[in-house]
Amino acid sequence: MGKLDKNICSNIKIAAIAAAVPLRFISTDSFKPELGEETIEKFKKMTGISGHHLAIHRQTASDLCFAAAEEIIKKRNISREDIGAVVFVTQNPDYNSPATACVLHYRLGLSKDCIAFDVNLGCSGYVNGINIVASLMSTSNIKYALLLAGDTCAKERSKKVKLNLDNSFKLLFGDAGTATLLERCEDASPIYAVMRTDGSGFRAIIRPYNEWRNPDLPEKKIMDDIAVFNFTIAEVPKILKEFMTEHGTTPNDYDDLVLHQANFYILKQIAKRTGFPIEKMPLSLDCYGNTSSASIPLTLVKKYGEINDGRTIRPLMCGFGIGLSWGVVSTEVNVDDILPVIHSDEFFDDGFGAQE
Repeated sequence: MGKLDKNICSNIKIAAIAAAVPLRFISTDSFKPELGEETIEKFKKMTGISGHHLAIHRQTASDLCFAAAEEIIKKRNISREDIGAVVFVTQNPDYNSPATACVLHYRLGLSKDCIAFDVNLGCSGYVNGINIVASLMSTSNIKYALLLAGDTCAKERSKKVKLNLDNSFKLLFGDAGTATLLERCEDASPIYAVMRTDGSGFRAIIRPYNEWRNPDLPEKKIMDDIAVFNFTIAEVPKILKEFMTEHGTTPNDYDDLVLHQANFYILKQIAKRTGFPIEKMPLSLDCYGNTSSASIPLTLVKKYGEINDGRTIRPLMCGFGIGLSWGVVSTEVNVDDILPVIHSDEFFDDGFGAQE
């Protein structure tokens, strides 16, 4: 693909990262009576997942993102009047309309001088979101912006309508929401980003029914495991190596390779093919599962959330998945700006739930 197309934002920094998960933890071993010990042990060996957190009924990704955003605003004493953008990245919005970002804008008590919109992306959503928000800030006078990324892929959307999932979906995914505060700062370390899309692979991960295109068919989520694996192994190491070549860096120049938490086998293959030692590849899927767009910031929170030593780290972040879409972001982050994980079962009462 010729020279790497990239975006550089030189006056924006990541000022805080927070993540929230539900209180309920589901152990992978708890599925042994249903699926058998051999199946579960094989799954754990392949994926590295020992369990995941599961949202309660009516709790959504936006509730978890709201908890994370509130933590940042309060802990960092940010004026809500100074937040000029809210971007919510998810595959699981609260409604078909309006945009959930508008509801979050209301719940967070933000100024009317604020743009709010949703981005419908999954596993590549966080790196795309950083690129979108940083670019938006670079061409405006926005002082602070919130990137909210999360999904509730593990929970059932409805108690009445069951989604047709195979066993791998029940075991693989977890629910989480994150918030990342971006700040205009003239001496900030540059944010380097590159994004790619291959729409010909849209069928590889898809929920094709019960929406506008095919409205009258039962819900079902389809994932072509082989196509997704082949795409990941071919394209993700390639973009990471091209990114490092373009910037004259090697794995030695980064503190961490923070990958979307797909499964442990895939992550090991990516690290091996890009020259990163396993020690530089932090994990969150072991106890949170695959949390879609939340997985990269949640991984940083899991590793650094309890550390306050003033270090500045340089993570190389890479998201990849549904679309098909993938991308890389690199910048510097102070570990003091990465907050401890939050546990919450709170949800927003919008006034419509009584109709259930």
